[in-house]
Amino acid sequence: MNHSVPVELVAAIHSHNDFLCVSHVSADGDAYGSVLGMTRLLRNLGLRATPVMPEAVSTDFAFLPGAEEVLLPEAVDVAAYDFIICLDMSSPDRMGALYRPEEQGRTPLLVIDHHVTNTCFGAINWVEPKCAATCQMVAMLADALDAPIDAEVATCLLTGIVTDTLCFRTSNTTPEVMEVAIKLQRKGASLPRIVQNTLNRLPFRILRLWGNVLPSVQLRERVVWATVTQEQLRVAGCEDDDPRLNSVLASVEEADMSAIFTEKCDETGRPIVECSFRAKPGFNVGDLAFQLGGGGHAPASGCTLPGSLAEVVERVVALLIEERRRQKIELEA
Repeated sequence: MNHSVPVELVAAIHSHNDFLCVSHVSADGDAYGSVLGMTRLLRNLGLRATPVMPEAVSTDFAFLPGAEEVLLPEAVDVAAYDFIICLDMSSPDRMGALYRPEEQGRTPLLVIDHHVTNTCFGAINWVEPKCAATCQMVAMLADALDAPIDAEVATCLLTGIVTDTLCFRTSNTTPEVMEVAIKLQRKGASLPRIVQNTLNRLPFRILRLWGNVLPSVQLRERVVWATVTQEQLRVAGCEDDDPRLNSVLASVEEADMSAIFTEKCDETGRPIVECSFRAKPGFNVGDLAFQLGGGGHAPASGCTLPGSLAEVVERVVALLIEERRRQKIELEA
């Protein structure tokens, strides 16, 4: 598999000095890892780089080198930078409050992402859907830039790879990403420490949330789903749902697709629902998420929809069942 780093991306970095590194709302390990890894990589080249995220750093990823330096959008003057490097996001609105359309023309965007649903919204776009993680791409970019990877960069990048592949268990775990992971370990990243801090870490409040949510699980026509209400989050002491819960549903033997529906409100107080989808090998939830205004990959995707929890669940479960039927017919043809 040949992944070529665009020469114009390398040239843009080599010919400028000030970069703002950002990723998406509801950040995961690949988001944090790519932002912090890219920031330190640029600094290793003697460049100015600043990490910013739409929300405060999750305690789950506070162990990452440089996590304490991450700024929030209100602390950033976008105009002070030559480029905004958008990592692991398929569309600009995923930047949250940092997305300021009126300023986009003044500070160009460099997009580095592995989502097949990426809209190529930057001045320069490097999108590699066959890469398992954006952190894999940043490691490749380091080679193209002749940028040294130290133990701190390696830790950030391996974290993104480990979390996006569920520790090398997903269908996009290729020999190429394994080779990158080996290289990062040789540079000083500790795989056991990363796994312990991410996949093997389960705060008690999350366990309480699972106990409240799992009774809502339903299975119909090989689609399994569960709902998470604001009351359940409050009782468990959680601010948000837990992505590992969808991994549990995705492992259900009698299901080919799974979904978690989380009750939320937008900035105006109107009800919205965050939808997170998973699919087993051979099935695809990426296309449906894209049709619903979201994005992601064939095996894992998501979207946010307006409406009450009951309304969205009824509508989307029907779409998932219909999509699963259609894909099953195609597989058997």
